[in-house]
Amino acid sequence: MTLTGSNYDKLRHGDTAPDFELKGTDKKMYKLNDIKGEKATLIVFICNHCPYVKPKLKELNRIADDYLAKGLTVIGINSNESINYPEDSFIKMQEMVKYGKIKFLYLHDETQETAKAYGAVCTPDPFLFDANLKLIFHSRIDNTHGAIPAFKHELYEAIGEFLQTGKITKEEKPSMGCSIKWRS
Repeated sequence: MTLTGSNYDKLRHGDTAPDFELKGTDKKMYKLNDIKGEKATLIVFICNHCPYVKPKLKELNRIADDYLAKGLTVIGINSNESINYPEDSFIKMQEMVKYGKIKFLYLHDETQETAKAYGAVCTPDPFLFDANLKLIFHSRIDNTHGAIPAFKHELYEAIGEFLQTGKITKEEKPSMGCSIKWRS
């Protein structure tokens, strides 16, 4: 288990999202500038096997569904190495999308360079950017971990506030999850 926080974050408020070109589960290549949202872009480092990610997928799908028409793009990125974690393989990523467990763009960071560029350290690790791809919010998804239902949907509320008012008043709290599985 890893916590993100000021000691780990590489990107700071106002920093521009590092560009990338990554393969999606549809086998197409995606560049960030080509898929960014009109008003905001949520990039979440996730994987298939993490017990912290699995209960958050429903909330991430809700965010994608509810805010797409309002100008938000949601992008999931899997940076885990899959030799020792075969559940995080590209084929398994495709299955997650095919069976509707992930309803947003899901990209594979096979080289792990994208995770390093963002300073991502755990799954899930969400980064919210404005229309100019400037970091505006880096916080947890909600107030729970595991199977307990959330009663504070912090990320959802922060995105809604930003899309409506252009600002976020929610306090950022560290994300908690499994560490990214780095290559040795």
